[in-house]
Amino acid sequence: MNTSELQLPAKAPRTFLPSDFIIDKWETVKPYYESLLNRTVDSVESLQSWLRDRSELESVLQEDVGWRYIRMSCNTADQKLTDAFNFFIAEIEPHMAPYDDKLNRKLIDSAHVKSLDGSDYDNYLKKVRTAIELFREENIPLYTKLQSEEQKYAAITGAMMVEIEGKELTLVQASNILKSIDRSKRQEAYDKITNRREQDSKQLDELFNQLIKLRHQIARNAGFDNFRDFSFKSMCRFDYTPQDCFDFQDAIAEQIVPVDDEINRNRKKALALDKLKPWDLDVDPDGKPPLKPFTDGDDLMSRSMSCFYEIDKYFGECLETLRAMNHVDLESRKGKAPGGYNYPLYEVGVPFVFMNSAGSLRDVITMVHEGGHAIHSMLTRDLEFISFKDVPSEVAELASMSMELISMEHWSHFFDNDEDLRRAKKYQLEKVLSVLPWIATIDKFQHWIYTNPDHTVTQRDVAWKKIHTQFIGNVIDFDGQETQFLHTWQKQLHLYQVPFYYIEYGMAQLGAIAMWKSYKNDSEKTIVNYKKALSLGYTKSIGDVYASAGIRFDFSSDYIRELADFVRDELNLLN
Repeated sequence: MNTSELQLPAKAPRTFLPSDFIIDKWETVKPYYESLLNRTVDSVESLQSWLRDRSELESVLQEDVGWRYIRMSCNTADQKLTDAFNFFIAEIEPHMAPYDDKLNRKLIDSAHVKSLDGSDYDNYLKKVRTAIELFREENIPLYTKLQSEEQKYAAITGAMMVEIEGKELTLVQASNILKSIDRSKRQEAYDKITNRREQDSKQLDELFNQLIKLRHQIARNAGFDNFRDFSFKSMCRFDYTPQDCFDFQDAIAEQIVPVDDEINRNRKKALALDKLKPWDLDVDPDGKPPLKPFTDGDDLMSRSMSCFYEIDKYFGECLETLRAMNHVDLESRKGKAPGGYNYPLYEVGVPFVFMNSAGSLRDVITMVHEGGHAIHSMLTRDLEFISFKDVPSEVAELASMSMELISMEHWSHFFDNDEDLRRAKKYQLEKVLSVLPWIATIDKFQHWIYTNPDHTVTQRDVAWKKIHTQFIGNVIDFDGQETQFLHTWQKQLHLYQVPFYYIEYGMAQLGAIAMWKSYKNDSEKTIVNYKKALSLGYTKSIGDVYASAGIRFDFSSDYIRELADFVRDELNLLN
């Protein structure tokens, strides 16, 4: 499709805020909060009108801070961009919090709240009641400081560079060398990457200590014993408990770790190695050079669009819209924040996709993952209220991780021959299983961290080693790499910036495997169900959304074994 044929989305006309509204100080925002707070709401209709105006205000504010964050992460070296983001966090958000609490109370206290039609409001109202329960005036400055501290992680890691063969590389670019068939080059790259991380390990430990202290104080102020229990409440985890997380961890150790060991034993045998080292995990086991699925960011985008068009016309149009609106930044470079994300922009309804591509298969997986998020964002753009679009992570990650596996059936757009395609699929399926123990590791580590908030760095190292060992299996040899092993958790951005947001990937990975299994049986019906489920946003429970997709929200040992057996059977077909 030519870009000129696209009907590019536009922001709906504002009815509450002026079209030229600029957020340059709190005094420009405050009158709109006051207007909502003081408005008379004397009917269901006037309550719904009030909700629409509040949603418009929140959408405008969310999109403004969203662009500040996006620009900052695209160039962490530009202090002006960092200052612009920090201005919002320090000068706008602290004033918003008390008003949000007052507006929440106005809503719940309304005589007409029980008359809101349908169950679509149920999750929203539960979230509002939870926010009222958790709000504490004394936590406002702590949240401001916490957000500022969290951004230091991106600045520290974004500046990490290594020199290999005379070239200065980002750690993402250097990690591509871990796919080299030359083992000495792999080891060199691994050592340089881990040694570079090690240089800042004390700084990252100190930063993490500060984050733990702030988070624990926020939890205590809200009446909780620890930040873990506070997080479950604040994240509105209405559908499962910490015990369910423990059950998930145990099931992964029981059902997935042995399969992961089997994969690693086969890798060790294929590579004819006496010891399988951590730098041997990404190289092709048949000794073939790394796959080259694309040349640069533009090529990655073009191939991804072709892939998505083949799955569903609407999916292709979603990616084409992102490109046409310059809502993508794909290539790795110095000074760019690490990682990848899809940032929803609730007013325009077209998200921004950010990632650090360096020409690898892993980049393709990241692209289709974030593309799944983008489709989800655009499927929910016409829902009436911002609260309906703000989905829980268990649903958001189902959208993205399902797209990783569904798109795999169309990866011929990235690979010109069947052998490369086979290798790519095999790599992906191995990673689908191997990521589950890592997810369980990070989740269990977080439970320990925040239920033991007064721990020392040494105690944290001991806990990490014990937990990591439970899920790492018995095949990979870390002799000589013990120091790096102790600090591998520091590469996980979520621990620093979005605590407790990680087990959702594991739950969604199980759902994604089920979606892929369904797609292989009936592709047309599966895509219909996928779109129907994602279009619900957060108007239904997590279980109901999964059911609409034709799958189960289930992480029992038996179900995990069933899905693992399916993936293992598919892997055997590729061997």
